[in-house]
Amino acid sequence: MKSEETENKVSEPFTGYLPTGQAGGKYSYADYLTWQMDEMVEIIKGKVFKSAAAAPRRIHQKVSLKISNKLFNFLENRPCEVYAAPFDVRLPVKSKRNEDIFTVVQPDICVVCDRNKLDEAGCVGAPDLIIEILSPGNNRKELKYKYEVYEESGVQEYWVIHPNEQTLLIYSLTNGSYIASKLFSPGDIVNSECIEGFSLDLEYVFSDLE
Repeated sequence: MKSEETENKVSEPFTGYLPTGQAGGKYSYADYLTWQMDEMVEIIKGKVFKSAAAAPRRIHQKVSLKISNKLFNFLENRPCEVYAAPFDVRLPVKSKRNEDIFTVVQPDICVVCDRNKLDEAGCVGAPDLIIEILSPGNNRKELKYKYEVYEESGVQEYWVIHPNEQTLLIYSLTNGSYIASKLFSPGDIVNSECIEGFSLDLEYVFSDLE
């Protein structure tokens, strides 16, 4: 069993060998496209983060499928679309050129309502809703690094789900800053402000996970 210290370390920026650029340097989406790696990697503000594991754990996948299916069925015949990882989301700051994009992430689930942001490679620009499901080893990445880039990029809602604790926290963008909701748990029904009409029963999400 991994210690808390070990789990925190795997969510730090990766500084090992990479096929292009220099270790510990600033990497772009153009670099990312040249890599052939077994592990999933993300770039956040030019720093590379490797996944803590080769594949998400079973409970992580079960929660993701439950929520994705609910969103897919709700959004059918509506303008918004839902995507589940692996799905590249590029968050440009000034330019959409591959060489100028220094953040590319793979949210567990995202909803995009502006179809002009979608292309063959994924999404370029902020999705309306992003849902991240915490796993051992990635908590710091989701709660610190991704929180910052999602807020700065204009993601309207950022949902953080902790399957082991059976909780959900919603960050809503207000005047450019995130405001946290109360901590939701089984028995609560949560509503999205940016996906009008969508609600999620957490009793359903967290049931039958063992």
